[in-house]
Amino acid sequence: MASFKPTKVQVYPKLGEKVTQDTLYWKNYKPPVQIKEFGAISNIDFSPVAPHNFAVTAFSRIHVYGAFSQEPVKTFTRFRDTAYSGKFRSDGQLLVAGCEDKVVRLFDVSGKAALRTFRGHTKAVHVTDFTSSRYHILTASDDYTCRLWDIPNATELNTFQEHTDYIRCGVPSKLNTDLFITGSYDHTIKLFDARVNKSTMTMDHGQPVESLLLYPSEGLLVSAGGRYVKVWDLLKGGQPLVSLKNHHKTVTCLCLGSNGQRLLSASLDRHVKVYNTANYKVVHNFDYAASILSLGLAPDDETIVVGMTNGILSIKHKKSTDESAKDSSQKKRRPSYRVFVKGKNYFPKQDDYLVSKPVKQYLANYDKQLKKFNVSKALDTALQTWVRHRKPEITVAVIKELDRRGTLKNALAGRDEQQLSQLLNFLIGNLIDHRFAPVLVTAADMILDIYQSVIGQSPFIDRQLLRLQELLERELNYQQDLLEVMGMLDTLFASSLPRKEVPCSGVSRPNGLAQEEENTSRATVQVT
Repeated sequence: MASFKPTKVQVYPKLGEKVTQDTLYWKNYKPPVQIKEFGAISNIDFSPVAPHNFAVTAFSRIHVYGAFSQEPVKTFTRFRDTAYSGKFRSDGQLLVAGCEDKVVRLFDVSGKAALRTFRGHTKAVHVTDFTSSRYHILTASDDYTCRLWDIPNATELNTFQEHTDYIRCGVPSKLNTDLFITGSYDHTIKLFDARVNKSTMTMDHGQPVESLLLYPSEGLLVSAGGRYVKVWDLLKGGQPLVSLKNHHKTVTCLCLGSNGQRLLSASLDRHVKVYNTANYKVVHNFDYAASILSLGLAPDDETIVVGMTNGILSIKHKKSTDESAKDSSQKKRRPSYRVFVKGKNYFPKQDDYLVSKPVKQYLANYDKQLKKFNVSKALDTALQTWVRHRKPEITVAVIKELDRRGTLKNALAGRDEQQLSQLLNFLIGNLIDHRFAPVLVTAADMILDIYQSVIGQSPFIDRQLLRLQELLERELNYQQDLLEVMGMLDTLFASSLPRKEVPCSGVSRPNGLAQEEENTSRATVQVT
């Protein structure tokens, strides 16, 4: 009896990551520096002036870190409860923050005690910022109101109460001191004008609004809430331009990078997405260990700072030119040539004895089942989670072997709902892969024939079968179109090839005379 031959797993070319200029740019950061804070980090703000220190608001204190310091250079602890929204003024000399105790505090960056305290809100103040005039402060609270305050007199200027739920984000205009925008959990975004004491524009985000961002030109506004990031055109009355849904959990914060050419969004799904602001496609992605609450980006993208729900502050610094060149040179190093030629120059001597040892054959689990002719169990083994996700070529090789044996239909039949769902998921995810399509199209066709009688018994399986049928029809149409194109190309290539002329025996004649003689001979044949 012939020995069992293991299933031959075909080696496919790897589909590597597409390397772009954005990939190289955003990967050019050092390993992160992680600092443990006292609580969840709710806000990060960079100072507009050099050396661009950044304020980290976490629990009941605000830490100010230097560009390359791992210890805070300044700490503000004059809060009785959780602090929120520590923001620098445009000259970097003052810092304002709200608090759970309803009080807004103004600090001198070079001092410790609060210069001013503003009282008037009746609930926690989550939004604070300076207007472009530098002498007014914008605040927004869970009491559904937003207010403007005068710094020199520590008095309230205006109160706006148009939202019907918590206000958790706001941004003042840098070009007009009387305009500011707020976002609320009532799903609305409102543009207020202090000169008329009311809102002049309202936009519906459709989800509780968590963050707002104005472009430098202030013609476009970006809002984040739920799983959506939306871009609005303020010059056209707040018309929506783009709706992005690249996160699978709530988007918590936004920021601009690369001088406004890149938009960054962070989410509770532990990802930071980088968008190209020309077409709003994702050009890069950062992964973190915990849900992200706050995000900050230094000027010229020198430092990326992320604050997480577990109190970890992650700081990434951009590599210098020398460090980048050193890393690239280290990647090019390869093992010495002697490693590859070791032992290849040895020749057996005359008195040497060769002791042969039978090589034991180790079979994979799916091959063991195939050897026992357990075709269904062999397919189940090849559909295990780690196999179908990490090495789908093994699953495809087993399906191909079963088809070669003529037992694929038996292996696919008789499956329960869970097993059938796993099989359908694998086919749906890999059917359009050109490496696996020739094998999986046959399996998909068999499944649709076998399980068409069970349609209507499980809504989940029905949706998967319909999805598989759509993919199969699309793939077949695509292959048919390719065959038609190949046929047309073959015709074009055949017609473009030079024709070989057969030399005639005897005296050469002019083309016209030869054509006349040919027509005469044809007429003679017809008369005869």
